[in-house]
Amino acid sequence: MMDEERARAMSSKYVQQSPTEPLAVRIPEACRLTGIGRSKLYQMIADGYIETIKVGAITLVPMRTLRRLIERP
Repeated sequence: MMDEERARAMSSKYVQQSPTEPLAVRIPEACRLTGIGRSKLYQMIADGYIETIKVGAITLVPMRTLRRLIERP
């Protein structure tokens, strides 16, 4: 029991998200979550405001990047 609690505490230290929230989302989902249009999102990616991860042909946007975008002043 103690090992499970320790593992849970350590994992929450490194991954700060709800258990059902993905680590990254595809472009259409990033647009939906932020309310930013597709063209504007791609412009922000090109300008370096939004980080992306390429997995083959898929472009993923980390949720931490979207959170930072929304929370910035």
